[in-house]
Amino acid sequence: MQRKSFAGMQCPIARSLERVGEWWSILILRDAFHGLTRFDQFQKSLPIATNMLTRRLNALVEAGLMERRRYSERPPRDEYLLTDRGREFRPVLIALMAWGNRHFAEEGIASQLVDVETGRPADPVLVDRESGRPIDDRHFRFAAGPAASEGVRRRVAFAERMREKRNG
Repeated sequence: MQRKSFAGMQCPIARSLERVGEWWSILILRDAFHGLTRFDQFQKSLPIATNMLTRRLNALVEAGLMERRRYSERPPRDEYLLTDRGREFRPVLIALMAWGNRHFAEEGIASQLVDVETGRPADPVLVDRESGRPIDDRHFRFAAGPAASEGVRRRVAFAERMREKRNG
């Protein structure tokens, strides 16, 4: 079954999902942040078929999140390293982990982010770099950007009307 492509959509979330929306891709990136770089390391960590791992790694390289670097000529072997674009995905993974721990860790927290100096668990929040305020509904809303199409502008305007209606 061919999945739908989001590449042509004028939405940063859709375009991001086009690059990392397949769940194996996110788990490969997770493992890359844990220091895994080689095909056999990813294969050992993840219950993924060889052909699927090859496709996902190739897609991550094509999307510019990882780069392939040859580490052995005989036999030819490559390692996969995070690019700057890939490293910038870290806050997304941290937010996903925190959300998963908060809502889906019925048996308890299996993995968490901790302070390097104290060892205490972190409670990650998304904040605005400019103001330092937490990104929440009270302080921030979605808005059409300067390059937004008419369709995007209509969707954002509709969402704003719905928000105003809810808030009275």
